[in-house]
Amino acid sequence: MEQYKIDRINAYARRVKAGEVLTAEELADRDALRKEYIASVVGNLTTQLDHTWVVDEKGNKRKLHRKEG
Repeated sequence: MEQYKIDRINAYARRVKAGEVLTAEELADRDALRKEYIASVVGNLTTQLDHTWVVDEKGNKRKLHRKEG
């Protein structure tokens, strides 16, 4: 996710924390940015875990697999 989008999320958060009321358009923009941010974090974590290997006590390497269900 681009830094300017994260800055926009933070700007909305600061305004709400200061007691301002966001318009319906600003709320929709904030919610869309939050969903994009969460999708980005989950995607990055998934990629990292896809490239993770586990080494057991005998030194054998095995790749992590997704759980079923």
